[in-house]
Amino acid sequence: MKRWIQRASPGGEALQSLVDGLAEELGRSVVLDDPLVRMICTSRHFGDEDRVRVRTLLQGIADDETIRYVLSRGVAQWTRPGHLDGRDDLGLQPRYCVPILERGHMLGILMVVAKEGDLTEAETAAIARVSRAVAAEMYAERLASDADEEQTRSLVNRLVGPDSAQRSTARRRLLDDGLLPAGPHVVVTHVAVSGLRGPSGRIEVALRGALEPFRQTRTAHGLLAIEQDRAVLVQVFEREPSEEDLDLQSRGIVRSLETFLDRGAATVVGVGGRRAELGDAWISHDQARVAVRAARRLPQLGGIGDWERLGEYAVLLQLPDSALNDFLVPEPLRRLLGGGAHARLEETLRCFLENAGSVPRTAEILEVHRTSLYYRLRQIQEITGLDLDDGAHRLVLHMGLRLWDLLHTPAERPA
Repeated sequence: MKRWIQRASPGGEALQSLVDGLAEELGRSVVLDDPLVRMICTSRHFGDEDRVRVRTLLQGIADDETIRYVLSRGVAQWTRPGHLDGRDDLGLQPRYCVPILERGHMLGILMVVAKEGDLTEAETAAIARVSRAVAAEMYAERLASDADEEQTRSLVNRLVGPDSAQRSTARRRLLDDGLLPAGPHVVVTHVAVSGLRGPSGRIEVALRGALEPFRQTRTAHGLLAIEQDRAVLVQVFEREPSEEDLDLQSRGIVRSLETFLDRGAATVVGVGGRRAELGDAWISHDQARVAVRAARRLPQLGGIGDWERLGEYAVLLQLPDSALNDFLVPEPLRRLLGGGAHARLEETLRCFLENAGSVPRTAEILEVHRTSLYYRLRQIQEITGLDLDDGAHRLVLHMGLRLWDLLHTPAERPA
């Protein structure tokens, strides 16, 4: 039986030894976090532990509100040591924070429980000395990890790319190296982030932090490829994932990115169709990209698009952006929707078409008498010039409404 390879995380005995040695020298609690404020290693307590520290040790990670607070103070962008104010409501004591930097790379954050003015010059000198040693250890790990990630990224991009020969070569390499199983349930997820100013490296780190937990789960083996502000996650499930499984995963990704990034960042997730073989991952990837377009254009999706649930949108969203304009909406429907003067008739038409032209069902949902409904339907026919008893005409109107929804968010639609 093949062993699916899992990359080791930063840390190890050397880092733990450095953190423990510094803590003993200072007589203070010390923790080493990654740039997303997730614990890598920590010392024992020295009677200065707070609620945040205790919860982190019990859970293995700080809670979202604490992470958001630390990141909001810009600690992950600091270039020199500084003090982080405490927060009584979070149960957080002040920390002296040292960014672990090496050759322009933010590798982590060393934190010592201490109020401003508490540390002596000798203590800050000791922290600086150990921080340099930590940076050297983490940078060596970073170099090895970067080489591994670059190889993985290349294989994933070829696996889902347009060249059939490269797809075949990548598939064979992934199977031969034991990086992924062949099947039986392959799903590709595409994640994109926009609206965030500043260095793109922040987004890459956040994407890695949000997606890495889903690379190896109890039911799936996966690989991750990150490109600046977007990421591709290829997963092979042991059993077919349900819509609920993939929805929970997608929401978890969005929630993590909301924690790691500024509130102005907009995240969309697209889930591709389920395929039976790794060689068909490219199909799921193309579908995931369509699902991302749906998540961007349809607010009701809440930033998450799933190819399997897009229906007719899956067809319409394969049109190029240049073709998706108001002139694609049939002229008869534009007469009804233009200017927003017929909002009640639009609601009636939508309900009528969604209920397969059933007058009783439409009247029940709209809570109107059938006579009133028939009057509205006649008005719609007069304005559009189309016959609602004609299946082809109903199809024109129904597809036209779907196109209208793609082109206009609720806020943009005429009131």
